[in-house]
Amino acid sequence: MMIFLWLTALHALRVLSRNRLRTGLTVLGIVVGVGAVIAMVSIGEGAKIAVAERVASMGTNVILILPGAVTTSGVRGGQGGAVTLTTADALELKKRVPLIHEIGWGRRDVLQVVNGHKNWNATVNGISQSYLSIRGWSFVSGGPFTQQDLETAAPVAVLGQTAVDNLFEPGEEPVGTIIRINHVPFRVIGVLAPKGQSAEGRDQDDVIFIPFTTAERKVFGTRFLGAVGALFASTERIEDLDQAVAEIREVLRQRHRLQPDQDDDFIIRTQVDIGKVHEETGQTLTMMLLAIAAVSLLVGGIGIMNVLLVSVTERTKEIGVCMAVGATRQQILIQFLAEAVILSMIGGCLGIVVGMLGVQTTTTLAGWPTIITPETVGAAFVFSLVIGLFFGLYPANKAALLNPIDALRYE
Repeated sequence: MMIFLWLTALHALRVLSRNRLRTGLTVLGIVVGVGAVIAMVSIGEGAKIAVAERVASMGTNVILILPGAVTTSGVRGGQGGAVTLTTADALELKKRVPLIHEIGWGRRDVLQVVNGHKNWNATVNGISQSYLSIRGWSFVSGGPFTQQDLETAAPVAVLGQTAVDNLFEPGEEPVGTIIRINHVPFRVIGVLAPKGQSAEGRDQDDVIFIPFTTAERKVFGTRFLGAVGALFASTERIEDLDQAVAEIREVLRQRHRLQPDQDDDFIIRTQVDIGKVHEETGQTLTMMLLAIAAVSLLVGGIGIMNVLLVSVTERTKEIGVCMAVGATRQQILIQFLAEAVILSMIGGCLGIVVGMLGVQTTTTLAGWPTIITPETVGAAFVFSLVIGLFFGLYPANKAALLNPIDALRYE
C-alpha cells in the first residue's frame, strides 16, 4: 500500500509539472489563504496581549468610581455633569467597606506647563497620596509627595516621562527644578517610570501629578471643596472585587440618599470589567479577520477544483487507457485526490513562509504586536489540506465514474 501511495504521489507530481504556470497560479490561491490566516490570527493574538498589558498597567485589582448622571426637574444631565463624588465619600468607603485595601481620589484638567523657554499642554492630576500606589506607578528618580504635602497644599509635582521629554532638555535632571503650572510655581520632586498607552490608546505618561488640595485651592479652583473627578480603590485579592463593588454601591446610595426607584448617580467599573470589554472587542476583530482570511483560502480551494476539472477533461482518454489495463475506480479517485492534496500541501508550506514574513514585516514597519503560535501554523496547514481534499473530491469522483469505453473514444 505504501509503495502504491508513493508511486501515486510521484505520478501526481509529474502530471502537475506538465503545466507549471497553471499549477503555480493554483498554488498561489492557497498560499494567499494560508498566509492570510496566519497573519490575521497572529495580529489578533498580539492585539489581545497588548490590550491585556495596558489594562494591567492600571494597577492591581482596581475599582474605578466615576460621577454619574443626575436628573433635575425631569431633565437628565450627562455623565459627570454634576458633583456626585467627594473626598468624604472616599473616607466613608474606607471606613465601612473592609474589603477595600486602599482608596484614593483625583481630579484632572489639561493645563499649560512652563519650564524656562519650553512649554507643554499636559494633563495635570490633583490626587491623594494613595493614588500612585493604587495605580501601580513607580519612580525612576525622586519620589512621591507626602501626607504633609497634601495637608499643607504644598506646591510640589511628580512628572510622567512624556511631560519630562517635552519640558526638559535630553539628559537634564528634572528633580529639584521649578516649573509653572497655570502660572503657579511647583518644585519637581519625582519622575515616574514609563507606562505607555492605556487600553483606550491614551498616553499614560503625558501626566503631571500634584497634591489634590494644592490643585483645588491654587490651580483648578472649585465651587465645592472636596469634589472629585473619580475615586480609585483596590482590594487585596481579585476574587474580592465583586463583593467590594456591591458594598461600595450600597454605601454610596445611602450617603447620597437615593431612593430604591432612583438610578445610581455614580458609575462603578473594575479592572476585570474593562479587561472583558477589550477582550471581547479583540475576539470580535480576530474572528472578522479570520473570516476574511478563510474566504481567501476557499477561493484557493475553488481554484484547485477548477484545475482538476480541466485536467479530467484533458486526460479523459488517459483515464480510459488506465481503466482498460486494470486500474480500479478507487485507484483513479486516489490519483486525483493525491494531486489535490499535493497542490494544497505545497501551497500550505509556502503560505506558512509568506504568513510569517508578513507578520514580521507588520511588526517592523507598523510596530504592531504580533504573536505566531505553533497551533495557528498547524491549524492553517491542516485547514489547507482539508480544503484540498474537499474541493478535489468532486473532480476525482468525476474521473473515477467515467465509462472506460466512452473515455477511450473521447477526442
